[in-house]
Amino acid sequence: MTFLILKWVHILSAVLLLGTGLGSAFYAARANRTGNLHAIRFVLRNVILADWLFTVPPIVLLPVTGVWMMNISGYAFSELWIWLSLVLFGFVGLCWVPAAVLQTKMKALAEQALDKESLPAQYWKYDRLWQVLGVAAFPAMIAIFTLMIFKPV
Repeated sequence: MTFLILKWVHILSAVLLLGTGLGSAFYAARANRTGNLHAIRFVLRNVILADWLFTVPPIVLLPVTGVWMMNISGYAFSELWIWLSLVLFGFVGLCWVPAAVLQTKMKALAEQALDKESLPAQYWKYDRLWQVLGVAAFPAMIAIFTLMIFKPV
């Protein structure tokens, strides 16, 4: 029973991580397209909140539940699919940390721009980099899902 509970938490965490990332990217892109500073600021505030609520916990839970399930099931870190999953998870983290910093800076720029009624060029530079990081992380997450499901030898 312990294994099934761990597996459920692991899968739910992975879904939350991927879903929050996709949702955040979608809503931020849609808000940016409007050019409405109040909408952009509102969405960025909620993207940051969503990260704290739905991204940070899975970042902690996924390795914990994964290693725990490995110990129960007898898998080893030397297995290719586990090793690749961990490398890809690390890569996603290397994308997520600067993206989280960028979205905080973007929110601050959006708040400052409320008085000026337009976003500075720096905001759009941050936005492009934020998008690049998300586009890089997405296929890595899909690859991790694939490795977890098919466990290729």
